[in-house]
Amino acid sequence: MYVNADFAQRVFVTPEQYQWVDSPQGGVERMMLDRLGAEKARATSIVRYAPDSRFSPHSHPGGEEILVLSGTFSDGDGDYPAGWYVRNPPGSSHEPFSHEGATIFVKLWQMPPEEDHRVRIDTGDPASWQQEADGREVCRLFSSESEQVSLQRLPSSQSLSIKEPGGIEMLVLSGDLRVDGQAYAKDSWIRLPVGDAPQLVAGQQGTTFYIKTDHLAAMPKEP
Repeated sequence: MYVNADFAQRVFVTPEQYQWVDSPQGGVERMMLDRLGAEKARATSIVRYAPDSRFSPHSHPGGEEILVLSGTFSDGDGDYPAGWYVRNPPGSSHEPFSHEGATIFVKLWQMPPEEDHRVRIDTGDPASWQQEADGREVCRLFSSESEQVSLQRLPSSQSLSIKEPGGIEMLVLSGDLRVDGQAYAKDSWIRLPVGDAPQLVAGQQGTTFYIKTDHLAAMPKEP
């Protein structure tokens, strides 16, 4: 299966375009944002758990990255309410579930095999954020030679400059973000190819967004 599989092109997915697809596990639905492969796939999705739904135990040979958008996501390691960032390295395994229901942003098979540590960050904790000189607030989630991941807050009409990017991926979490003058509201997903350096500006209410950069410098492949 191929969904938004041309990584040389800009992709914009707004909430009005969401099409939920049942997963193999009852009570769990997916909105596929990009995908290379069938059930075993390099994939970026928004996943929605109904109350008291769960997946059977399984492993993640290519790693798994999660941002909890709403509700509480759980596995054997703990409960993660909205705002938690969870990063499980290649070879990890778990049995995810949600008692109250949850919606998560999740990326699969997108880590190098040598990555070996877990990350757990509560982005709702003010101590996780730093004020930058240009007025931004930044919650740094992960950094390596091949990718930088963070949440960022921009005040009203503040611009964001990214120089010589190796690909940009963003999920708007609040407010709206303008890309070359076009506004994208909450829950919009944006993927920009290597070398694309757009004008990024917060809307009148400001904006908070997830952003990953430099991870598309090597063309993604199926697992």
